Amino acid sequence: MLLRATHTTTYLYSQPVSLCHTELHLTPRGDGQQRVLEHRLSILPAPEETLDRQDYFGNQVTYFSLQEPHQTLTITSTSIVEKQYSDPFEPSLTPAWEEAKGTARRLGDYEFTFESPRIALGAEFAAYAMPSFTPSRPLLDATQELCHRIYTDVHYDRRATTVSTPVTQVLQSRRGVCQDLAHLSIACLRSLGLAARYVSGYLRSGDLIGGEASHAWVSVFCPGLGWLDLDPTNDQLVNGNHVTVAWGRDYSDVAPVNGVALGGGEHVVNVSVAVTPA
Repeated sequence: MLLRATHTTTYLYSQPVSLCHTELHLTPRGDGQQRVLEHRLSILPAPEETLDRQDYFGNQVTYFSLQEPHQTLTITSTSIVEKQYSDPFEPSLTPAWEEAKGTARRLGDYEFTFESPRIALGAEFAAYAMPSFTPSRPLLDATQELCHRIYTDVHYDRRATTVSTPVTQVLQSRRGVCQDLAHLSIACLRSLGLAARYVSGYLRSGDLIGGEASHAWVSVFCPGLGWLDLDPTNDQLVNGNHVTVAWGRDYSDVAPVNGVALGGGEHVVNVSVAVTPA
């Protein structure tokens, strides 16, 4: 399956911006489940300087600077990705979840077991997770039930949170968007001593929740199998409908567009994402 992903972000400012510096996480990753065949980036007005690099987690990052006054900034990323379909993995065949505790540290992924800027750890998250993580239960089976409970308990509400809403508030209010459901899943898993990372990307346009903008899900480390991805917003294992862009400890590591601007006054941001067969 070939998928075309188009992601457009438009900033509308009430006053001119004289200078901006911006970093983008908009280039899909190439891994065992997907191959990037084409990627194009359009920035209007055209920047004076552009630089590509890889960040600490191996994500592709594009930096640009604009030094001419502007009141509109439009960033469009277009990618064609080849997705590899595979048979769904049987959750009951994964090792007991207790075996995964500490394993990631020995393999060097220990940063995904600690607190991070947007992920707090605590007894309240462990208590929420424990009904799913009964003794010796297979890791993926337990994590899948945890994500199902989060899907059931947390109401998807685009007006309830912002990018800076603490994960403790999400647990209390039981409202949020895909970013919040992913953060809550990660907080629960890490509070049990498991390694979990935040994954950003896109959903194939259709009936799934969160396909109208950037999407987010969780990945848990499983001994002998590596990282396994689950989408708590849609209550499913990640499959051929998901396009992976970047991963990190939480949203702050992989924000699609992140930068600073001088001037501008008040501003409005419009975001649209479409993923269709190429």
